[in-house]
Amino acid sequence: MDYFMQMLDLNWIQWITVILAAFLVGFSKTGIGGVMMLAIPILASTFGGRDSTGIILPMLLMGDVFAICYYRRSVNWKNVFKPLPWAFVGLVLGVIIGNYISDKTFIVLIGMIVLLCLGILIYTEKKGKNFIVPTDAWFYILVGVLSGFASMLGNAAGPIFSVYLLALGFKKNNYMGTNAWFFFIINFSKLPLQIFVWHNIGLQSFTITVFMIPVITIGAVLGFAVLKRINEKYFRYLVIGMTAIAAFRLFI
Repeated sequence: MDYFMQMLDLNWIQWITVILAAFLVGFSKTGIGGVMMLAIPILASTFGGRDSTGIILPMLLMGDVFAICYYRRSVNWKNVFKPLPWAFVGLVLGVIIGNYISDKTFIVLIGMIVLLCLGILIYTEKKGKNFIVPTDAWFYILVGVLSGFASMLGNAAGPIFSVYLLALGFKKNNYMGTNAWFFFIINFSKLPLQIFVWHNIGLQSFTITVFMIPVITIGAVLGFAVLKRINEKYFRYLVIGMTAIAAFRLFI
């Protein structure tokens, strides 16, 4: 145990950040997806842009496992696979760009992606039922590429893919199941890219995730419960406001 604690070598601010991120990962994967947007800029400001994506990815995969187990009967496979090839194109673009930019630029890009996704969330909230989304082939191609790119650089593709599912008129459970499987496949595909190309995932990242399994579990259980009871509209407003503050902090 002492060996693993020494290997982690995290200060108390980093521990608090990791614990918060782990809770939000579990909560977002089974409950309100928007809360994940808050963890991304906080981790980036604490650990740096590229390193933060390596720390959070194994935790995201653990959260994905909870989600696909719970919503395993509520997946629409056709709409998982439709944008998936184009999402892989976005992943490759993200890997290439992320490999050749400085960490400072990486952090700014994460902030820009998070703010773009927040803009999408705010716009869809404002339009409500009047929000009309195209369903032509170009749309799911665009969603796939953008989802892959945003996921690779900032783990912030949730709102983009949500617009795609919204266009298809998905109900709550089908939405959660399809969303869970799509991002499980995407996140699993990112592992070798970040291990062998970016070199930002190693034993430390996996050890942190093992230590955070109880926290992710608590977040996931609360996510199940909250999704059934909470007034999602006001909660999303709170998340949007807090995430905007955290994202703007990346530019300072």
